[in-house]
Amino acid sequence: MKFTIEKNVLLENLNNTIKAISNKNVIPILNGIKFELTNKGLELTGSDSELTIKTFIDKKEITNIEKEGVVIIQSKYILDIIRKMPSDLINFELVDNVRIKIYTDNNQYSLNCLDAKEYPNVKLEENKYPITINGDVLKSIINQTAFAISNQELRPLLTGLNIKITGDVLECIATDSYRLSKKTIKLNNPVENDINIVIPGRNIIELEKIITDDEIVEIHIFSNKILFKYKNLIFQSNLLSGTYPNTTNLIPTEFEIKSTVNLNTYFDAVDRASLLTQGKDKNIVIMKIENNNMTINSYASEIGKVEEKLVVNSSENASINISFSSKYMLDALKVFKSENVNILLNNDVKPIILKSEDDDSLIELILPIKTY
Repeated sequence: MKFTIEKNVLLENLNNTIKAISNKNVIPILNGIKFELTNKGLELTGSDSELTIKTFIDKKEITNIEKEGVVIIQSKYILDIIRKMPSDLINFELVDNVRIKIYTDNNQYSLNCLDAKEYPNVKLEENKYPITINGDVLKSIINQTAFAISNQELRPLLTGLNIKITGDVLECIATDSYRLSKKTIKLNNPVENDINIVIPGRNIIELEKIITDDEIVEIHIFSNKILFKYKNLIFQSNLLSGTYPNTTNLIPTEFEIKSTVNLNTYFDAVDRASLLTQGKDKNIVIMKIENNNMTINSYASEIGKVEEKLVVNSSENASINISFSSKYMLDALKVFKSENVNILLNNDVKPIILKSEDDDSLIELILPIKTY
């Protein structure tokens, strides 16, 4: 193998591919990135056996291909080496099939390689009729829900993002059992068979980082894995096995109190009120609504107390005193893009529901916290 490539071209693709490498890899060969050079171009593959990312650099983007070949380069070093190279053009040369020489006119690295024959053959299958979705739409869906994914391994399914598709309606749900986020969109084309899958949270968050524009993303779903095609990249993830809990009945449909508040004003008030709760387990703040007046306060016995007053637009005779985690509330508010948000309530032990004033497709649920 011997070729010359522009630093920025390689770096962009390497940055995406390396997202599949896990620190917990127990198979040594999977700590490497596979470089496969043919007369068509350069293919980079990273995998931890649960997530595989493959990017392709067309020969038109490679300055010079002198000799084809395959090599596994240790991921721990390659990204930093390329990033810190002083030249725009970088040369690669495989020496005796055991070392890769990476050099410019003024500097040179020589790295021991891993045996390419040991690299597993990852099957990247595609469906005949994939689901298609705009990249910016998919990125937004993940952004608006994935923050509510659980990081507790005790309930493995909650560490993933649940995607349900019925006809042309796609629902994306995440919950850690204390909060829930649900986003619904319409697809361009309906699916023949209903889909109900759970994608590992870590993997779907890495996909969100890769998507940068509105280019079409193809989604190929199988019984135990899902494959995304985006530009010159293939992203394949295993699915979590099991059935995601039915969350439909957790979201109330009728409410005794509805308050509409300016999103930024409310966010800032909760943010300021939470200053005294930082460092505490639950970051509790108390929200009181009396007609069109809202008070948000927090108290820390060793520090003091804070009180924020807001004017809101509430339903008639609104009266409630409810406590919640300021962290969960701020996380939920961050994903709304509207000017105002609706706060929907029943009593101090029933869930708090947040909805955009002009868009019903996004629902955020936060469980209140008893303070007595």
